[in-house]
This record gives sequence, C-alpha cells and structure tokens, in this order.
Amino acid sequence: MKEIRKFSLDSLSETEAMNLIGSSDRNLRILSECLGKEISYRDGTFIIPGADDEETETVRRVLTTLLQLVRKNRQVLDQDVIYAYRQIEKNEDVDYEEMSKLVIGRTMSGKAISPKTRGQLAFVRAMEDNAIVFAVGPAGTGKTYLAVVRAVTALKKGDVKRIVLTRPAVEAGENLGFLPGDLKEKVDPYLTPLYDALHDMLGNEQTEKLMERGTIEVAPLAYMRGRTLNDAYVILDEAQNTTTAQMKMFLTRLGFHSRMVITGDITQIDLSHNTASGLVEAARILQGMRDIAVLELTADDVVRHPLVQKIIERYSQEENHQGGKQR
Repeated sequence: MKEIRKFSLDSLSETEAMNLIGSSDRNLRILSECLGKEISYRDGTFIIPGADDEETETVRRVLTTLLQLVRKNRQVLDQDVIYAYRQIEKNEDVDYEEMSKLVIGRTMSGKAISPKTRGQLAFVRAMEDNAIVFAVGPAGTGKTYLAVVRAVTALKKGDVKRIVLTRPAVEAGENLGFLPGDLKEKVDPYLTPLYDALHDMLGNEQTEKLMERGTIEVAPLAYMRGRTLNDAYVILDEAQNTTTAQMKMFLTRLGFHSRMVITGDITQIDLSHNTASGLVEAARILQGMRDIAVLELTADDVVRHPLVQKIIERYSQEENHQGGKQR
C-alpha cells in the first residue's frame, strides 16, 4: 500500500488556494506531470500518494514559490509551474519578482509580456544593451517571440523606423523547389512564428497595414545582399542554416541606429554535412566583442509542455552518446 504524504501551506486562504491550484486544478495537474505522481488538494491540505520526503518537499517549495505570484495578483501560468518545478528540483531559487518587473511589451489585449526564465531575462537585457545579440537555444525557449516583441516595442516608441524579419531559404526536410510562387512566397510559410508574434502584438489588420507600407518587411536572407539597414530592428531567424558567407553578409548590413537579433538552434542544422553553420562560426568569432552579446538558452528555458523539455534532454543525451562513440 502506497504511503500518502500530506502538507499545508501557512496562512493560505481559500481564495489564494483556488488561484494557486488553477481552474479545474490545472496547475496541480501540470505539477503532477512534472513530478510523475498525482497531487490533489482538499480542505486546505495537499495530498501526494506514493511520494517520498524529498518529492514532498519539492512540491511544497514549488507551491510556496508560486504563491508569491498569487499574492501579487498575477495569474499562475503553465510555464510558471514548469519552470518553478525544474529550478527547485535542482535546488535553485526562483525570483519571479525580478522577472515580472521587466515588462518588454504588451499584447493587443494589454497583457504584459515579461521573461519567464533566467535565460530569457538575460536575453531581454542583452537586447536592451547591445547592437547585435545572438540567441542560441532549442525550440520553445521564446527566442523568436521575445525578439519580435522587443522589435515591435522599439517601433512603437520610435526608436526605429521599421522592422525587418528574415531567414535563410534552406529546406528542413521539405523541398522548397516544388512549392508555388517566387522565393519570398516559398519562404513565407516558414516564417509563421514571426507572423504569429506580430499578430499577437499588433493584431492582424495593423500587421498587414504596416507590411503594405514597408514599415514591417519580411524577406528571405538573399534579399538582404547589397543593402544597408539604417533605423531598423532586424531579426534573423533559423540562423543555424546560414553559411559563414551568408552570416558575414547579413551582419555587415547593420546600419546606424539599428539593432540585430540572430536566433537559431544549432541542434537542428539542415545544411549539408560539409557546410559549416554561419551561426556557430559567428558565435565563436564574435564572442566577447563590445556591443555584441552571445546568449545560450537551454532546456531549462523551454516554456512549453513538460514533455518538450524531456524530449530535448533525451535527444541531447543520445547525441552526446553517439558523439562519444565516434571519438
């Protein structure tokens, strides 16, 4: 028979408890997925069948941490639960107050957008302080979304006059040659994450208007050649698929009063095996230069379903294992 662990949180009101566990116990269900054991709440008591002392203490610390958000009248989001569990499991503290104070933009509905992890916090600060920022990390770490939010905020404030969004036209297991349209039309479907972020910040209608005026430009990387981008916020997405020559060409487009953010995931390079990634080369060559920041986000910064982080970690372990075999 499984031993049942129980605990209560000091001074927890019923209203706070409801906000803490979430609608239909959603936050507890997410925390249960992270822990691998069912967690329930009844009559002021949290219940965990089959948990040991360490697991029980982890859950207590996670809930105590999330209670900070509740008491600041902030909704506890899925990613808050996941991140708090992940950090506390590694015996690290979580300072939500510092992250929530840094609002980098607001959605169309007025919702404040703040970094959700330490890695994201470092990324946001780097974008504020540097002309060029490289953000390298796996899917789900918020690289693209935060870059677009920062770009739109800069445009609204008048810090820049336009936004330029680009990516290399490299096949990722699909054949671009068989898609209809010109090169831009072929690449547009691959820019969906950028469009989604723009629509979130500006709405569909305003985004389309700004694109028609040229205030927001979306173009394949090849269209950047020969240009100088002044007064612009420029985002290069999927940069792991640039060649060294393409990356050098892109970086030298930087004009006066402009910012560049380069994002990519070096575990998903679709270049031929004999071609070096321009992102990898640039991050190595430019590391430590003034006004250039190179940030590495990790699985700890993934703010998606708990399984996403586990999948990333499992693939990373497999790649390291295969690399060890080849050495």
